[in-house]
Amino acid sequence: MCFSAEASFSASAVLGIVGIITVKKVKEPSQLAFACIPFLFGFQQLTEGVLWLSLTHKELSVLQPFSTYLFLIIAQIIWPTWVPLSILLLEKNEKHKKKLHFILGIGVGLSIYLTYCYLFYDVRAKISGHHIKYDLDFPHTKHLLWLAALFYFIPTVISAFVSSVKRMHFLGTTILISCVLTKLFTTMYFISIWCFFAAIISILVLLIITGLNKLPNNSVNANV
Repeated sequence: MCFSAEASFSASAVLGIVGIITVKKVKEPSQLAFACIPFLFGFQQLTEGVLWLSLTHKELSVLQPFSTYLFLIIAQIIWPTWVPLSILLLEKNEKHKKKLHFILGIGVGLSIYLTYCYLFYDVRAKISGHHIKYDLDFPHTKHLLWLAALFYFIPTVISAFVSSVKRMHFLGTTILISCVLTKLFTTMYFISIWCFFAAIISILVLLIITGLNKLPNNSVNANV
């Protein structure tokens, strides 16, 4: 996770196991992207574990730039697109699909913008207060930061509430609570600490996939 290399590697292993179980529950190709969320979380924690080692062991410092960028690419570029896309693929209701297409467009737009930022602006990681702090030298006017945060929030949180898939709103609520608590108490380490809470969400992904495949012919997507 964000507290030490050992915690990150342990979390990665646990999430990998959850990912294996979840993928084995998949019955339709449309469920695969959503089922792979625990794997992505696991790989993200693995990269931060490597980053911890590179920051605490001089002989491994050569790995620092690569692990920093890889972690941030998953956290900030992949998730805003992956989350709404994976939820959209599960959706059966045409009305909800239209809304999710719009949200996916927001996520893709943010991913493109952040890709540009990572290509042309500096990124640094350092250990501070027993956490990893990421310094991003991106354009940071007040309005731009607010818009970036909003455009990240909509695809990663709101998409779960828009979906009609059974129990998906529980996922959205969990992400929302985790995000609020993280932002309130650990603002400086938001990117890193957020992943601690986000890892818990993988269990809900497993439950949603399991519940989805218990529905008759996977045809009923009503929230309960």
